[in-house]
Amino acid sequence: MIKVQTEAFDVGAELAALKGHRTDIGGFALFVGSVRDLSGGKDVTAMTLEHYPGMTEAALAEIETQARARWELQDALIIHRYGRLHPGDDIVLVITASAHRAAAFDACAFLMDFLKTKAPFWKLEESSQGVGWVEAKASDEQAAARWEKQS
Repeated sequence: MIKVQTEAFDVGAELAALKGHRTDIGGFALFVGSVRDLSGGKDVTAMTLEHYPGMTEAALAEIETQARARWELQDALIIHRYGRLHPGDDIVLVITASAHRAAAFDACAFLMDFLKTKAPFWKLEESSQGVGWVEAKASDEQAAARWEKQS
């Protein structure tokens, strides 16, 4: 399931909703990404995330489809926020569910690596030093490349 929204999310409520009364799930893996107050030595006061509606959801759905093709997942959830956020606000939630933990862990890492490198979001950071777009990091590209080698 994909959700792209401005509203904050409740991690516990999202996990409970995904789990429901299912007994075929043996393990969940989840990742929550939050806005930091420091980035590259700058004090971040706010971050604005922009995206293209429709294009973003399609890209996230494709990433989820790839994860489901690689691992036996009982379910998956990706929530990504956009709009103006502040330090401490949660940006992204990824939850994967599988019969066994290894698939859940690997799929969760895969989804996050590809969200960082392939999802069409643009981040504008505000700090006391000014405003600037966040550039892609080589370390994120290297993390995503490991999955391409394993395909």
